[in-house]
Amino acid sequence: MEDLIFYDRLQFAFTITFHYIFPQLTMGLSLMVVYFKWNYLRTNLEKYNDAAKFFMKIFAINFTMGVVTGIPMEFQFGTNWAKFSELTGSIIGQTLAMEGMFSFVLESSFLALFIFGEKLMGQRLHLLTGFLVFLGSWLSGWFILATNAWMQHPVGYEILDNGKFVLNNFSELFTNPWLLPAFLHNQFASVVTSAFVVASIGALYILRNKHVEHGKLFLKTGVIFGLISSILVAFPTGDWNAKNVAKYQPAAFAAMEGIFETEEAGAEIVLIGQPDMVEKKLDNKIAVPNVLSFLTYQDWNQQIPGMDQFEEDVLPDNIPALYYAYHIMVGLGTIFIGVMVLAAFFLWKDKLYKMKPLLWTIMFLVPFPYIANITGWYTAELGRQPWLVYGLLRTSDGISPTVSAGNTLFTLLGFVGLYMLLGLLFLLLVGKTIYAGPKTQNH
Repeated sequence: MEDLIFYDRLQFAFTITFHYIFPQLTMGLSLMVVYFKWNYLRTNLEKYNDAAKFFMKIFAINFTMGVVTGIPMEFQFGTNWAKFSELTGSIIGQTLAMEGMFSFVLESSFLALFIFGEKLMGQRLHLLTGFLVFLGSWLSGWFILATNAWMQHPVGYEILDNGKFVLNNFSELFTNPWLLPAFLHNQFASVVTSAFVVASIGALYILRNKHVEHGKLFLKTGVIFGLISSILVAFPTGDWNAKNVAKYQPAAFAAMEGIFETEEAGAEIVLIGQPDMVEKKLDNKIAVPNVLSFLTYQDWNQQIPGMDQFEEDVLPDNIPALYYAYHIMVGLGTIFIGVMVLAAFFLWKDKLYKMKPLLWTIMFLVPFPYIANITGWYTAELGRQPWLVYGLLRTSDGISPTVSAGNTLFTLLGFVGLYMLLGLLFLLLVGKTIYAGPKTQNH
């Protein structure tokens, strides 16, 4: 049974990790496309229209890959996680269905109109279609995160005698106190990814002395969006999320912060350390006293429960992975703020375009917002374990007992091979688009 649970979780973790490479770019990029198109209508400078159509083409490639890699996850609810779907389907099925019916249809329909309908519609309607693509992509995030928020902090439900969860208050799904901070944090994090992608393409063009005018526009826009979004990811949205975890999932909060023992007054914040699960302590830690208590409760001496205050069976089942995922996310977020502040300073001084070391830094940082976003999701999901629905339904009770561990492992290997091919195809298509440059777009 443990092998079956392990492979079911591993397969879903792999497929959702690969899938999330794509929507985290599309959600942020759609906002930047609207910004470029709006500036074109405002200034009538063709470079803004070039930028809007160029990045919508990259958006379309990502959107297609997101659809292809998202479908298998839907099927896994009915195969590997059939018991979970049977027990909770009347609740999570509603938000997932709304994501498909409303946001996906909206996004895909108007994406086609944006790409092919500019001359037919005129510029104002073209801007409107871009805005509707943006609206669809953010609505998609809203419905998906409403589903996840219910799993993290279940509200508005009752449990029938047969163990099934049913909804008794529909509005509570969307007023869940977990939802809004998680949604805003996720969306601004996707803007960080998009900003680094846009800025890095601009840096590449400047360094290669190719499409320089567009490169300067991309770099400037990416830095501005990156600076604002990276700060918003940290505060207030990141702070808001952390306080929610401390309030609703205190065991997960203790694990991700590495608090093995409850301190009498004031919890320290750990900057560096390695969890020792045998001795129940952090090795080689560097910590600042009382800061975590202040950040969480605005009280330097507020006690925060450590892992010693909880039963073993309610603690996250992989504390080191949760701890490292959280600290990687926070560490990278801090680096992003520092780089974007520095870039914005030199942009203000009109020196950024000649700062080759900083341009190279921005360009090679591109993978790291993806890593930060994915480790952020790992933090949320590892923190919820060992529950599928926090405090109510354990992961071990949601698997499909008729699907063997061998079958799951076999299909996992198939996914790995197939997704490697899809990844290579994606890199080829995006690489060709970037190499061709924005001037090849039709006006």
